[in-house]
Amino acid sequence: MEWPAGGVSDPSHEVVVILTSPPESGYFSSMPLSAFHPVIARWFEQKFGEPTPAQRRGWEAIREGRHTLIAAPTGSGKTLAAFLEELDRLFREGLESPLPDETRVVYVSPLKALSADIHLNLAEPRREIRRLAEETGLEPPRITAAIRSGDTPTSERAAMLRKPPHILVTTPESLYLMLTARRSREMLRTVRTVIVDEIHAVLESRRGAHLALTLERLAHVAQQPIQRIGLSATMEPIEEVGRWLIGQGERSTVNGERALPDPSRSPFTVHPSPSIINEGHRRTLDLALELPGSPLEAVMSGEVWGEVYDRLAELIEQHKTTLVFVNTRRLAERVSRHLAERVGEDNVTAHHGSLSRDTRLDAEERLKTGRLKALVATASLELGIDIGHVDLVAQLGTPRRISTFLQRVGRSGHTVHGTPKGRLFPLTRDELVECTALLRAVRRGQLDRLVIRDKPLDVLAQQIVAESAGEEWDIEEMFHLMRRAYPYRDLERSEFDEIIEMLAQGFSTSRGRRGALIHLDGVNGKIKGRRGARMLAITSGGAIPDNADFRVVLEPENTFIGTVNEDFAVESLQGDIFQLGNTSWRILRVQQGTVRVEDAR
Repeated sequence: MEWPAGGVSDPSHEVVVILTSPPESGYFSSMPLSAFHPVIARWFEQKFGEPTPAQRRGWEAIREGRHTLIAAPTGSGKTLAAFLEELDRLFREGLESPLPDETRVVYVSPLKALSADIHLNLAEPRREIRRLAEETGLEPPRITAAIRSGDTPTSERAAMLRKPPHILVTTPESLYLMLTARRSREMLRTVRTVIVDEIHAVLESRRGAHLALTLERLAHVAQQPIQRIGLSATMEPIEEVGRWLIGQGERSTVNGERALPDPSRSPFTVHPSPSIINEGHRRTLDLALELPGSPLEAVMSGEVWGEVYDRLAELIEQHKTTLVFVNTRRLAERVSRHLAERVGEDNVTAHHGSLSRDTRLDAEERLKTGRLKALVATASLELGIDIGHVDLVAQLGTPRRISTFLQRVGRSGHTVHGTPKGRLFPLTRDELVECTALLRAVRRGQLDRLVIRDKPLDVLAQQIVAESAGEEWDIEEMFHLMRRAYPYRDLERSEFDEIIEMLAQGFSTSRGRRGALIHLDGVNGKIKGRRGARMLAITSGGAIPDNADFRVVLEPENTFIGTVNEDFAVESLQGDIFQLGNTSWRILRVQQGTVRVEDAR
């Protein structure tokens, strides 16, 4: 097989895929902007003009009090579809009487960076709505929002407990911690709405099972029924995702219709079926397959890599801003270094989860303000983080999943009317076959089928300890609470009882049994966390990773740079040089959990 020299720079090789949304599944009426308070409606019209179909249908379902799942293409305004109704409710309540310092809305994002981005994007609407209200002679209410993640300073966490925000932006792990700690658990009792964004990013992992249990614990803690809203761009089958969102159980009907839970009844009643707003994942896309001038082999040679870097540099120069996605952090570092040699050190940098928060935010800000022409990223920028306008997305290597590719390409043209533009670079002969199949699947509108991981028992044990540390539980009720989470719908009572017994008895050592985490009252069927169980649940929260991370600290400034994998850290020697970010570092010494480095210059 012969390859076209220079890849697809010739327009005749370009593949432009025109896709439209599929027919809507089910029928839901659309809500006009006039249904909102005039100030809210005026702000939206001035800012965005006409609402998208996903927004109109989402607003209607949310206002009806339904659990709602919104699936729509990237850039179709899903976030405002979820938030605007709540902003309207808070605004109207505040006009009638001062808003109490109570948390009403919890927004859950799978990424800390996305949480921070949503928090910033909520500030502007609140500020502009307040200004418009003042112009019309109204005394606008002060609607507050705060972020709680692993990056939140201790002082801000303490201030949040003293004066709870109306809107809390957080991550799955931080929400779990808040439900486990005593004071923040009390703060969540006033929640009435929970929004789970980028829902597909967690569904197939143990992290998804962990979040599903956390949502059931939140529903138990809240003093009122909680409305659940899920957002995503790419999901199949969407009905199963809807069942994951609302959980399992049994529910009585009111006047022959399903209804939200009645707080005066048993807390274990069933959620109603959700409203599924499916605007489809298909949209107009500009896609092309990029091939090097040399034939692809089983392994990419250095010469062919050079051709790929040259072509990438050419594309970067032809566009104002470019996102280059790779599949590993190591490749992100290597590609950014080679591109920096071709387009300038100040024009390219890397972005991945091992970099410190300040380094990541600096890279995002530089791209957003136009001071950076290209950003080489892993999945850390795959979701809806606001990085400004992006002209082109290049994917090095197969992304392995159709939904991942669509999500990444959707970062370009990230507006309602924009056209995403993506270029796919297969790196081996085998990947060429996979990438060709991938583009064919995109043209046909096909998606990967989600496979939700069922009942991981280590996650279940962790959540039982965390919840029993907060209050005493009847074993039967605890069993029903855990089974309400969709991944645990088939949990057997015998499996549950074995975990309870393990947590109550601990494990055998030469000095006797140790590690018991809960008290078990077998006569009365009660469990309660032992002393120290709450602290253990807090310090060991989240889905347990296969490998730990070591902190990388620059000396003598003692500045945190980022993290490296545990395997890399323990196998490294003093004097070794490695790259993190766009800089090379020399290892001074490796301590427990920390790698101390200096600039290798």
